[in-house]
Amino acid sequence: AMGILEPLLVRAYLHAGAALPQTIADQEETFGRHQGGATYLLEEGVAEHVVKADVASLYPSLIRAFRISPSCDRLGVFLHLIDRLTELRLFHKAAARSAPPGSMEADQHEGTQAAMKTMINAAYGYLGATSMALFADLGAANEVTRRGRALLDGIIERLRERGMVPIEADTDGVYFCTPTEWSEEEERVLVDEIGATLPAGVKLEYESRYSAMVSHAIKNYALLTYNGEMIVRGAAMRSSRSEPFGVRFLLQAFRCAMQGDVEGIALAYQETQKALWQRLLPASDVATRMRLSKDSKTYLARRAKHAEVQYEALLAAGRTQWRAGERVRFYRAQNGAPVWLLDEADDASPIQDEEEADEGEERVEPLISRAYDASLGERRDYDIEHYLRVLRDSYAERLRVVFETEDFQQIFRLD
Repeated sequence: AMGILEPLLVRAYLHAGAALPQTIADQEETFGRHQGGATYLLEEGVAEHVVKADVASLYPSLIRAFRISPSCDRLGVFLHLIDRLTELRLFHKAAARSAPPGSMEADQHEGTQAAMKTMINAAYGYLGATSMALFADLGAANEVTRRGRALLDGIIERLRERGMVPIEADTDGVYFCTPTEWSEEEERVLVDEIGATLPAGVKLEYESRYSAMVSHAIKNYALLTYNGEMIVRGAAMRSSRSEPFGVRFLLQAFRCAMQGDVEGIALAYQETQKALWQRLLPASDVATRMRLSKDSKTYLARRAKHAEVQYEALLAAGRTQWRAGERVRFYRAQNGAPVWLLDEADDASPIQDEEEADEGEERVEPLISRAYDASLGERRDYDIEHYLRVLRDSYAERLRVVFETEDFQQIFRLD
């Protein structure tokens, strides 16, 4: 937006011989704090016959439908650009479909429409960029999100009126349950009927359907497709820091939960306990991987006040030099000390924020392999009691939404 959209706005004003607007210094004082989109966790537990419906390009659609623009844009350039870019995007999208598949022409049109989509979607963010953007208008950005929240509330209400059960809603889409006997065609008809009640220019789309869903927390859930593929979303469900043994148990338990196999969940838990008790798992299976936020010099200067296990593992292994951004893998040994495990994936170069990457939907099969450091062999000197508690308190705990309290306590016990 700052690199392309703003220069287009400026060019239009220069072309018209008009003065540029004066940036409002403190927009929060003028318009109030910005409020984002709505996110609702409406039901927890296991749901069956789940549909995902999504509003296509929500914020750009609301900007166009309700003609929301910066109050300082007296020439109306902002809305003109969004309208024109949308028209051009639709043209290139259609051209990409009609061009020979895999041709240079198809690729060119596809790339152009994707670039224009990025610009159009950046319009809302530009409005809320406050002092960074010349034509920013926090009041307009607030109006966009207010309309979005109202729209989402309306969709949820209409679903309930028709006897559906909304599970989770997030900014521009909603997961909901349909009757057991419904076909995909009936689900699509419902989405189309609700979409017809929305403002002109705002389109509700049927995105996908799933045989079951485990709703754990906001933006954290597991889905099972009708062909048996499992998808998880959210760092609470599966994080880059998760121990492999816990992830394997959790994925197996999710699948069993969505298939109504309570006995399978209990068996998976007991088998994982047994594998820990008998040290059937290598240390790499109980190790966690973290990204270092401090370099060696910074940590050593603060170590006396606050020791952290990831750095202590390196020091115990004889390492005194490391850089911020390096990933390290370590586990807790029988004596409670952290032990560093060298891993091929470890490197000293900064990496992207993995917690951010976990936010997108991730297809999780096949399950994690049990890789280990060949130079150290399959070490098994981990703290069994500690990892039994990790299994229960960090992984089985995420299944609490599946069971009544008494049943949960009966199935997931340390003994």
